[in-house]
Amino acid sequence: MSAWLPDNSTLHHGDVPRPHDADVFAVLRNQATHQTAQLTAAGAAWLAGAAAYPRSTLAQWEAHPSSPGVLPCGSAFDVVNVPTLFGRRMLEHLWSDGPGSGPVATHRGRMLLFASPGTAQRLPSLLDWEEWGGGAEPRAALGPRGRADGEDGDGRVPPLLCHGTGDAVTVPPLTCAPGSPGPRWLVAPDTRNPWLPGPDVLLWACVRVTRSAPSSAARNSIFPPADPDANVYDVSRRR
Repeated sequence: MSAWLPDNSTLHHGDVPRPHDADVFAVLRNQATHQTAQLTAAGAAWLAGAAAYPRSTLAQWEAHPSSPGVLPCGSAFDVVNVPTLFGRRMLEHLWSDGPGSGPVATHRGRMLLFASPGTAQRLPSLLDWEEWGGGAEPRAALGPRGRADGEDGDGRVPPLLCHGTGDAVTVPPLTCAPGSPGPRWLVAPDTRNPWLPGPDVLLWACVRVTRSAPSSAARNSIFPPADPDANVYDVSRRR
């Protein structure tokens, strides 16, 4: 991810202040380190552009830089909300075999993958069309021993919560103290126009995770184990 650079242009989603008009940019610029999971001034500008009143949003973040925010989906981004373990495996495939990911955050044991607008509507339809959709949420949410989604490898994608037009999500604060609870960035936005995966990319990642997981059906056969001392005859050639 790129280091912080002064951004002297306005946001593309509304009339918003330039960096010298909002001290929130100074807060971000003066942070000691610049890591992948750390929000930049340009990333904050992009996030604020999703709000109906970007100036007010930036002012709130300036006043409370350690408090999470709430932003609407559907205009600047959609969010695909997945179980943490399944989302971690999605990121592994996206970064090792695919094009990478957009911004990613964690919140309340879930992983939030920021995606292009329209993904919330298209992705569930694609999963159902390809017959990869998950079953009832209680069954997929916990495995037979209380494991997380996607851990018991039932051969299907666990239920996804897709947030689009009309929905809102909690985003991590501008600054996160080490070890602080609450939402956090795994991959923080760092540009005014971050790349966002579409439904086709996330469908590919879901399928790759599901196919790589061991099948529970293979472990729970309805037939008893074969007797190693039994005589076995080939009857395939009999008429």
